[in-house]
Amino acid sequence: MKKLLLTALLATLPAASAAGTLVFGANGDPISLESGNITDGISILVQRQIYDTLVDFKDGTTDLKPGLATSWKATANNTSWTFTLRRNVKFTDGTPMNADAIVFNLTRWWDKAHPYGFRDQGRTYEIVGDLLGGYKGDASAVIKDVVKVNDTTVRVDLNKPSSVLPNVLAAGYFGIASPTAIRKDGAKYGTPASSPVGTGPFIFQSWRTGDRVTLTANKAYWGQKASVDTVVIRAIKDASQRLNELKAGTIDFANDFTPDALKSIQADRNLVAVKRPSFNVGFVSMNNRNQYLKNETVRQAISMAINKKAIVDSFWNGLGTSNASFLPPVMAWANSTKVPADYKFDPAAAKKMLADAGYPNGFSIDLWYMPVSRPYFPTPKPIAEAIAADLSAIGIKVNLKTEDWAKYLEDRNKEPGFDMYMIGWTGDYGDPDNFYGAYYGANASDDINWAPANLVSLLEQGRAATSQADKAKVYAQIHEITYNAAYRVPVVHSSPLAASRSYVKNWIPSPLGSEPFNTIRLVGKK
Repeated sequence: MKKLLLTALLATLPAASAAGTLVFGANGDPISLESGNITDGISILVQRQIYDTLVDFKDGTTDLKPGLATSWKATANNTSWTFTLRRNVKFTDGTPMNADAIVFNLTRWWDKAHPYGFRDQGRTYEIVGDLLGGYKGDASAVIKDVVKVNDTTVRVDLNKPSSVLPNVLAAGYFGIASPTAIRKDGAKYGTPASSPVGTGPFIFQSWRTGDRVTLTANKAYWGQKASVDTVVIRAIKDASQRLNELKAGTIDFANDFTPDALKSIQADRNLVAVKRPSFNVGFVSMNNRNQYLKNETVRQAISMAINKKAIVDSFWNGLGTSNASFLPPVMAWANSTKVPADYKFDPAAAKKMLADAGYPNGFSIDLWYMPVSRPYFPTPKPIAEAIAADLSAIGIKVNLKTEDWAKYLEDRNKEPGFDMYMIGWTGDYGDPDNFYGAYYGANASDDINWAPANLVSLLEQGRAATSQADKAKVYAQIHEITYNAAYRVPVVHSSPLAASRSYVKNWIPSPLGSEPFNTIRLVGKK
């Protein structure tokens, strides 16, 4: 009987030469292959094969290790970080990876006036605002300046202390691209009409929209060279189709299966089930621009009306948990003891709260759900239907809506935004800042139009804190404020289900949701 592997597929491998094509089933197309200008997991997964980051993570963990920087050091007050770069590394177009290249990448993301930022072509670099507080000149921005010290040294000066800057720059959003390639392709860079170039273990070959991205091994890679010749990342939106193709052997491995597929995977002797460590949150966001959701009592009533435990029991097949924290269980040390273990489910009390708020007959509101399976919401539509049914029980009529995934991600931040919408987050590094900082604060709260000064100040204190004990004190306060405000109601922390053919060896899934594929070997694939 197959065992469920909790973290990775590791095997003792015979000596083998690099050969074969590795085919991955992704749950959709990447949005972009332009680093720094993405927020979705599919784009990160593809980009991790093409680009290296300045700092990296040890396989299967959130612990840091050298990437394009071999070392990094902060000043005593954490307001400046110096990165020493790896020598003799080249982009796959043959141009040098050096301090000029690092400065070019960081500044085009952060400086709205950078000539190769293409802001006039719609580039936003949203994640920089979310994780680094803002852009050049913004009062809230973490980064003050990016400086070339010499050819192999870059210094990043900060407006405010940050102990987590190396962790942020290790996130999969921030792959280092060839400045030459960006200048060559211009505003097309990162689209299917361009040729993205990094220093990573694989080289971009082609992107057929709605079908596949094809990569080949970088034979000159500075790190562990790939054991396969080619990687094909296919876009297969439907989870049942991904499973059927995995069983048929037309793909070798895949992520984001629905939890109810577990028994079917375990019953197939040619497959191995993999459960990624839970390092995410799926939640419902409520927009302060909406006339009803401005009212704190209404938001709290909604949080009490959703039967989260029943929803998780129904749709996650034991691969999810529900609580009142925005943080995954592994970071429970940062939760407040003053916050209940979970939101109270009490539709009668919720209905009374609506009446007390002036809405005895309820009201009508839109709830948006994503059109693609995500690690935190594997079956978005039926989950949305269950939430809508719970809200209808207290008199709230829910209009369910969805749209193309790329447009969904864009429109949620355009005024007036969505009334309520389902979204989630898979962590990018092992600090509470990554969860709270990504969805609360001056820039990260655009979709809900709520960023109180006391919360912004606490987020800055959390980034500056160096010890876990000091961080815990700060994030406990953040937990209390965000729980009581109920603008974002966590529904689930899932353990995403993945699987592979049995001949796929040394796949080391990351809790962060994506990993480079250069460790993987195909042993006995026909």
